[in-house]
Amino acid sequence: MPIQRQMAQMARLAPGIVLAAVVAAIATLVNNRVPLLSAMLVAILVGLVARNMGLVPSVADPGLKVVGRTVLRAGVVLLGLRLSIPAVMALGWGAVAVIAATVTCVYLATLALGRMLRVPHATVVLTATGTAICGAAAVAGMSAVVRSDGEDDDVEDAAATAIASVTLFGTLMIVALPLLVEALGLAERGAGVWVGASVHEVGQVVAAGGLISAGVLDAAVLAKLGRVVLLAPLVAIVGVVEARRAERRARLAAERSEVGDVLAGAPVEHSVADGPGGPAREGAGARAGSAGNPGSAPIVPLFVIGFLLAVLLRSFLDGVLPASVFSWGTQVAGFLLTMAMCAMGAGVNLRRLAATGLRSLALGAGAGVVSAAVSLLGVLALVG
Repeated sequence: MPIQRQMAQMARLAPGIVLAAVVAAIATLVNNRVPLLSAMLVAILVGLVARNMGLVPSVADPGLKVVGRTVLRAGVVLLGLRLSIPAVMALGWGAVAVIAATVTCVYLATLALGRMLRVPHATVVLTATGTAICGAAAVAGMSAVVRSDGEDDDVEDAAATAIASVTLFGTLMIVALPLLVEALGLAERGAGVWVGASVHEVGQVVAAGGLISAGVLDAAVLAKLGRVVLLAPLVAIVGVVEARRAERRARLAAERSEVGDVLAGAPVEHSVADGPGGPAREGAGARAGSAGNPGSAPIVPLFVIGFLLAVLLRSFLDGVLPASVFSWGTQVAGFLLTMAMCAMGAGVNLRRLAATGLRSLALGAGAGVVSAAVSLLGVLALVG
């Protein structure tokens, strides 16, 4: 009986998983032909268009949900095989300080700018993460722990908005930074650190660095991977903050519910087992649980621990295992994350997206400017 149940479950999930895999394969082929078009962006656009044109069959929904959660996290774990801590440290402490300062300043400044522009919470957090760390892959990783503020703040819509934003402004930086490097007369190492610390996507960093010189490209990729290393601690910290924020929201909702009952003259019954506000708090707890119960989640998500273990594996075994092993792992990671982008796109409601589109683009533009400015100042002061 358990085997039959598992087979039935697999049959129920297969359509959505196969759909995401096919879209990911097509998006990868497009990226191979046109490198400036990110495979993740292509996949999320295909999913978005298909969903909003009614082309996604309902039978695919269960599998797409699994892809958007479980497959996504597996991809983030394997992404750690791309990183080697010794290689990043070889850039020097000045470059490491620039990377850390840029990530911190970009993230905090984007949060502040998002509040000023009144952009929904999930969109702000995901845009901040994508700009500060590594574009779509970082958005995917952070989307697993960010909490929405309600019906008008859907995480899947927020992920689509953030990915579109970081892709747009990261692409603009491919053109702008080589021109600015030449105008400023930066040395190869400083130029590489600036490109790697400011441009959003890994592919965009490769494109921008390659337009300048091979030496700039090498330094840029290492600086970029240094930013990617910070994905795990950032996701872990934000996960704790989001869980506590969800608890506070649930508590306030329960208190407002009790006050409303009192003002309406409704009887409020408490049992000894419930304690003060038992029924109301239970209802609020159920509502909070529907968005993810913070009390039941680990402080550090397991996929973050897996990511860190993959980084350590690459750091200690680089040169011991064949390079093809790590290359294979990063290719699989990219494909799994592209599948997850398709699932995210298929969950996007364009009507909600249009409501905050302009403000979200302004947020992405501001975050990109902060990223370029802070990293340039750091390079001029610490790298040269």
